[in-house]
Amino acid sequence: LGDRLRWELILVDDGSRDRTAERATALSKRDSRVRAASLVRNSGQTTATRVGIELARAPLIATLDADLQNDPSDLPAMIDLLVENPDVHAIVGYRMVRRDNLVRRVSSRIGNGVRNRLSGDDIRDTGCSLKVFRAAPLKNMPLFEGMHRFLPTLLRFHGYQVMEHPVSHRPRVAGESKYGVLNRA
Repeated sequence: LGDRLRWELILVDDGSRDRTAERATALSKRDSRVRAASLVRNSGQTTATRVGIELARAPLIATLDADLQNDPSDLPAMIDLLVENPDVHAIVGYRMVRRDNLVRRVSSRIGNGVRNRLSGDDIRDTGCSLKVFRAAPLKNMPLFEGMHRFLPTLLRFHGYQVMEHPVSHRPRVAGESKYGVLNRA
């Protein structure tokens, strides 16, 4: 994002056993725009996402996993799209070309299909972590396990507008996915 926008970066360490917390804290000491939060134990993606949302002070909030599969360079276009559309409350990424193995792609498709059928929604890729939200409606969403996957649908249920935007996707090079066929569906 460079100097084009004022920004803050909130790094949430979800109880990892590597040096993530130490590195995030060191980075926050070098740059006042960076804040670090560390959970004592692994609490899951929903809790980590909620902590980041609660700590955010900006009027727009972007979410992004640290697994390096989504490209942060997709964010400026998503932010521009949200700013250009004042009636829209979220821009959610969908991975144009998935760089996952066949089992992950199929289980994701099944999970999205089940979720959309039950909810009456049509979000094509709720598992894509790259999303940009207006902060106010997002901060009022209920917290429950798996909430991070339902944020676009929850916003729509509450009368907010959500748009999708294509994003790039990379093969996994860091960490391990915590999701499989059963817990996606």
